[in-house]
Amino acid sequence: MLLGLGLALAVVQTGCGSLSSASPSPVRSAAPPASAGPVLAADWTEYHRNSARTGVGPATPALSSPAAAWTAQLDGDVYASPLIVAGHVLAATENNTVYSLDLFSGSVVWKIHLGDPVDAASLPCGNIGPVTGITGTPAADPVAGRLYVVAFLRTHHHMLFTLSLVDGSVVSQLDVDPPGSDPSVQQERGALALGSGYVYVPLGGLFGDCGPYHGYVEAVPLKGGGVLSYKVPTTREAGIWSAQGATVGPDGSVYVVTGNGASSSAFDYSNSVVQLSPDLRTVRSYFAPGNWAALNGSDTDLGSVGATVIPPLGVALAIGKEGVAFLLKLGSLGGIGGQVARAPVCSGSWGGTAWTGSTVFVPCADGLYALSVTSSSVAVAWHAPHPILGSPIVAAGAVWALDPDGTLYALDPSSGAVVYSKSMGSTQHFSTPAATDGFVVAPAGTSVVAISTGG
Repeated sequence: MLLGLGLALAVVQTGCGSLSSASPSPVRSAAPPASAGPVLAADWTEYHRNSARTGVGPATPALSSPAAAWTAQLDGDVYASPLIVAGHVLAATENNTVYSLDLFSGSVVWKIHLGDPVDAASLPCGNIGPVTGITGTPAADPVAGRLYVVAFLRTHHHMLFTLSLVDGSVVSQLDVDPPGSDPSVQQERGALALGSGYVYVPLGGLFGDCGPYHGYVEAVPLKGGGVLSYKVPTTREAGIWSAQGATVGPDGSVYVVTGNGASSSAFDYSNSVVQLSPDLRTVRSYFAPGNWAALNGSDTDLGSVGATVIPPLGVALAIGKEGVAFLLKLGSLGGIGGQVARAPVCSGSWGGTAWTGSTVFVPCADGLYALSVTSSSVAVAWHAPHPILGSPIVAAGAVWALDPDGTLYALDPSSGAVVYSKSMGSTQHFSTPAATDGFVVAPAGTSVVAISTGG
């Protein structure tokens, strides 16, 4: 029955052809000769560190006399989270430029421009401008020495580039627009994820819900072969658009959360948590709130936040624009209205979560919340009024998040009390930091700022 309700699969052949003649060729520049750099105790290779989206970095050195270490000015707005690999900060801009910066100085090790971005004025709706290029957070594989990043090109195509971590050179590239889709109304806002030999690419729509867009996840085999595509089986919408993207479970299952769909009666997997097999061929389980149709009608997406998967407790947690947290049984999500527990939490949640032990940190429109979770219950542990809409991470013994007013906050994880704050100038929608030994690195408008946690 799950297959009949929930799965639309398309298979296309991979290819590594060059960009069309209308697209600029990638332009790379590098400092002379760059190595992969020293190996630190903690790399931050994907959104919220890993494909499990735990969002937890090293606890030591503990926060003590934090101070700004450096600021690097880039060539466009930074919506994607920075990554940190082997002493390099990897950052991507809406101008379709990827940078590798030295973690200790902020100097440019290499950069590559992957092609002209899309003029936002050429799109039927949206809220990223004046150009839109790389929005979703890339994913790095340090063992293979590769960085995967999707650029939205001037020709209105979403191109997956595989780059060398050492010098930024293009290893391969592939158009990842699903067959039959309209790329001009699809958006790659969600973070990429690595797992089971694939790079997972989520797709949703533009702000404003214009055009015939759908929610998709693309699974691109890292060693070549056909690209697998899960399409949400609704007539329109149900985008997979959260900045957190897909969450990969310990068994390789791919968990995605969808937004509002077109249906007001027949269930269409909108406003749902969907557990997919690693190859996306099978819907293993799903969950939707009992009021999923009403959420469709009011544009109250469950999918404004990705899935929080907590294997030690055997649960997953979902929370969206309604601000209600749903506790789900991991691997058997419960179907419509089949949650283990539910709890009203806040005025609405957007972005990505972090979790450690039995605590989940949740970004809301009225502040940051810590939720206490067991295998059968969820409750608010504390609420901090700031930051609002700040997707949190945990590092150096503190919870870090960015407020849209441009302030970076560090909070006591046990109480939510502010232990440090710094004005960063500006931030973009759903901005989130990264961390490694002794550093927190945050996007700040068209810049990246590194904070030394030990001063």
